[in-house]
Amino acid sequence: MDYNNNALLPPLPERMRPHSLSEYVGQRHLVGENCILRNMIESGNLSSFILWGPPGVGKTTLARIIADTLDREFFTLSAVSAGVKDVRDVIDSAKSKSLFSRTASPILFIDEIHRFNKAQQDALLGAVEAGTITLIGATTENPSFEVITPLLSRCQVFVLKSLEPEDLQILLDRAIREDELLRERHVRVAETDALFRQSGGDARKLLNILEIVVDSCTGRPEIVIDNKLVTSCLQENIAIYDKDGEMHYDIISAFIKSIRGSDPNAAVYYLARMLDGGEDPLFIARRLCLSASEDVGLANPNALLLANATFQVVNVIGMPEARIPLAECTVYLASSPKSNGSYMALEKALAVARQDKTKAVPLYLRNAPTALMEKLGYADGYKYAHDYPGHFVDLEFMPKGLEGTVFYEPQPNRHEDTLKAYLAACWPKYYTKK
Repeated sequence: MDYNNNALLPPLPERMRPHSLSEYVGQRHLVGENCILRNMIESGNLSSFILWGPPGVGKTTLARIIADTLDREFFTLSAVSAGVKDVRDVIDSAKSKSLFSRTASPILFIDEIHRFNKAQQDALLGAVEAGTITLIGATTENPSFEVITPLLSRCQVFVLKSLEPEDLQILLDRAIREDELLRERHVRVAETDALFRQSGGDARKLLNILEIVVDSCTGRPEIVIDNKLVTSCLQENIAIYDKDGEMHYDIISAFIKSIRGSDPNAAVYYLARMLDGGEDPLFIARRLCLSASEDVGLANPNALLLANATFQVVNVIGMPEARIPLAECTVYLASSPKSNGSYMALEKALAVARQDKTKAVPLYLRNAPTALMEKLGYADGYKYAHDYPGHFVDLEFMPKGLEGTVFYEPQPNRHEDTLKAYLAACWPKYYTKK
């Protein structure tokens, strides 16, 4: 390999990619001695599983190490670019190999499996059930929401964590000690605060930053890395916002929390950070719709109307003009009164509903479309609210055992004060303070 021509070299993270569990850094709760994933590997009894964790913590590397350790055929797909046909082609290839070999099933690694739609995930299901392939999925999103239930039920989920400072230190020391190019450059690290802070527990980002800093010091007989040098190099060489990396999650989190906290200035700032970093404007618009429902809610029902209109407009006009309605909606939501009353009502109701799914709907609330159902008492005793003064009738709508349960509690704001007054007039025993 020609170390005098950096263009011929793979990036430092690839050069330092570990090839065995003994070289793998981090995730000791999974691959440490007597831990679940190590035991699975050492026994050779590998079942399908999903690795869930932030970027750069070793999901892809771990999958490759497992395949190499167990000497398994290894197929890999990216959910960003693969379609149903690609999935079926891999499964057909795995089936053909199994006809001529008695070795264990091949491993299919799918990166960003959360981006597969239902049809693509359905295409995997039969092969996983039959053991034609052993699936290893990698995702940065909660698989409970992004992976279909039948597939998820056939996979264990292992949670990977951001790397700790001691893990980053091991990676840093190893790169400086073992990478031939870095050894030639005589690199010494005097301070690690900026390196570790900017990497955010991401091994790939740490090594990329290290390489950027070293490359910026061409001609120096020795390179001494300190916080000032790292900060300076990053400002000159890379865009800090990474829509596919850890910063993506930090910025969108700060954006939503600024709206929730009624700070339009901070919210617009984080919006600008996202737009300048190339974030998908429809992703931002979707999050505005969620914020309008969850955080503004019934304190200002017009918020959801504006957020939905913003999503439609952004979808139609695209960038760069889409930044204007995004800013308008952001400022409006941040400046609106806040209420999570309806959201919390749903959470409480879900908790109760999950405890007992057998509670029967009262007969008088059921439809009676047939004579038999009418004879059985369906709809008998129902009172039509519009036939009564004020279009209200005092009737129990909850199933037996839940009578009088209050899930929705109006929050103190102008709009919900009106709702509370109405509810108190209808249901004084529930909505009038004692």
